[in-house]
Amino acid sequence: MFKLPDLPYAYEALLPTISDDTLRFHHDKHHAAYVTALNGLLPEGDKRPLEQVIREAAPGKLFNNAAQAWNHAFFWDCMSPDKTAPGPALVAAIAAAFGDMAALKEKFVAEGVGHFGSGWVWLVVEDGKLAVISTHDAEDTLTRPGVTPLLVCDLWEHAYYLDHQNDRKGFLGAWFDALPNWTLADAQLASAGGDGQGWLYPAPE
Repeated sequence: MFKLPDLPYAYEALLPTISDDTLRFHHDKHHAAYVTALNGLLPEGDKRPLEQVIREAAPGKLFNNAAQAWNHAFFWDCMSPDKTAPGPALVAAIAAAFGDMAALKEKFVAEGVGHFGSGWVWLVVEDGKLAVISTHDAEDTLTRPGVTPLLVCDLWEHAYYLDHQNDRKGFLGAWFDALPNWTLADAQLASAGGDGQGWLYPAPE
């Protein structure tokens, strides 16, 4: 059985970009519902890591709930209430792929705004280079060979509507300026280079 991971910070820690009300609904209701549904779809005693469940699941309810459970847990860890900055290796990779941080922000926000409907916008390593991609609904990067996620931001309306109404662009710009956990992104970049284990969902109990 998978557990709902606790938020790695207090509900009010991401103000003013994300309110405590949004986090309570988003984590305690939306994310929790995916985890509950996931557990109800798995055979009793199934001890597979969530990453394996996602990769082996056919399109449908199991994949949707498993991937959404994973996406949300990674999303929480992709944010930090303390301002962080990318390390030297990531700075160099950003310069090589986008030119500078401002250009990366522009690309990230544009990709998220341009994505129709619900989904996720990602900064990833793809075939050894940084890229910005978006995925639809529950889709994530785990089923894409050669892709390692560094950061993700939620594009579903429940992620921002209480705080930013329908201004997805404003939300994404504020999010990129204030909340990315570049320390996690550094670690993910290192794992993409074979220097360690990438981020994993907590193991089932």
